[in-house]
Amino acid sequence: MPDTLRALDTPVFDRLTIIGLGLIGSSIARAARRTHAAKTIVAADISEDVCNRVRALGFADEVTSDLTAAVKDSDCVILCVPVGACGAAAEKIAAHLKQGAIVSDVGSVKGAVVAAMQPHLPSHVHFIPAHPIAGTEHSGPDAGFATLFLNRWLILTPIENGDPAATDQLATFWRAFGSNVEIMDVARHDLVLAVTSHLPHLIAYNIVGTAADLETVTQSEVIKFSASGFRDFTRIAASDPTMWRDVFLNNRDAVLEMLGRFNEDLAALQRAIRWGDGEALFNLFSRTRAIRRSIIEQGQDTAAPDFGRHAADEKE
Repeated sequence: MPDTLRALDTPVFDRLTIIGLGLIGSSIARAARRTHAAKTIVAADISEDVCNRVRALGFADEVTSDLTAAVKDSDCVILCVPVGACGAAAEKIAAHLKQGAIVSDVGSVKGAVVAAMQPHLPSHVHFIPAHPIAGTEHSGPDAGFATLFLNRWLILTPIENGDPAATDQLATFWRAFGSNVEIMDVARHDLVLAVTSHLPHLIAYNIVGTAADLETVTQSEVIKFSASGFRDFTRIAASDPTMWRDVFLNNRDAVLEMLGRFNEDLAALQRAIRWGDGEALFNLFSRTRAIRRSIIEQGQDTAAPDFGRHAADEKE
């Protein structure tokens, strides 16, 4: 695995358009600039305030709030908007996409994105949904950094009868950022991510909300003693609320299936505590500890505190 980003000899795309300049979109732009993965980087966002900030930060060659103008002549267009906004964005840009352009996204739900985007996209473009499994609790164009995707997984979920060459080209683009690229079926992606990402966020939101609602625990005490496990839940629960609202609404079936399984396991844990079944508790905790070690061994995190992330030190 690479330990840093290196410039490519030849750009993967001549003209890259990124729509939505939050954490992910601004990180893609920064990574593309550092690696020379795109000759020209076009940044587009419907918010003029965001566009002005991107101009000030200087990580794109062109910045505009006109989405149709942004995609003109682009070889690759990546939607970095909330899942619920993908369909409307695709409809707006569809008639202005050049023939042979690659159109992708970064949403953590794929089934709903395909259903929302595909009907609007013309047959002369290559639609390749994608999901970079990387992020922090921060948002906005200032939050991005070029190494966000370094040694992280990037899942591609090509649609049926898609062009393998276009998929390979997009995979090459993401590998330039140090991503480990995996090809996966849409339905399988949504089920796997319901377990590894969506359910943990739902639990974090619930636990932090419960603590805030407890009248016997003042806010000052929650903050004061947050050096324990509660602090880590607050990091997850600080994630972008619009994005996660759309994730849960658009991956409803998979999330509810995993939530049902979680409730069953939680009931078993509750019984073990009630009946003093120390052996059951010890066996579960030993198994989960081993899973944590496996994640570290596979390079998806480090044993360092703060989830092994020090984004502030990596920003350009």
